[in-house]
Amino acid sequence: MKRPELLKRIQSNNAPVVVDARSPIEFKRGHIPGAVNAPFWKILFNAAPLPDDRNREMVVACMHGQRAWLTSKALALRGYRNTTLLDGHMQEWLKEGLPWEKEA
Repeated sequence: MKRPELLKRIQSNNAPVVVDARSPIEFKRGHIPGAVNAPFWKILFNAAPLPDDRNREMVVACMHGQRAWLTSKALALRGYRNTTLLDGHMQEWLKEGLPWEKEA
């Protein structure tokens, strides 16, 4: 999914589930608004906060793309079929100054 489209959907309260594939520590330091932290290992152990609806639209992201790709494969193994990767990944999201939230 292109960054401007995701931003528009977040702002209109019509966003897909944004799956942040980074570690919990990285997630706490900052993430795309509304994202859920679900790294590869949490998905494999069924410990990630994912929707029950396996057809729910999801956008998977990490800083540079490798972990997002791996996480999207883990989601597919769990039966999630409506997933896409964030175009340009979080690296470009931050570079463009798009919204970013931090855990307290």
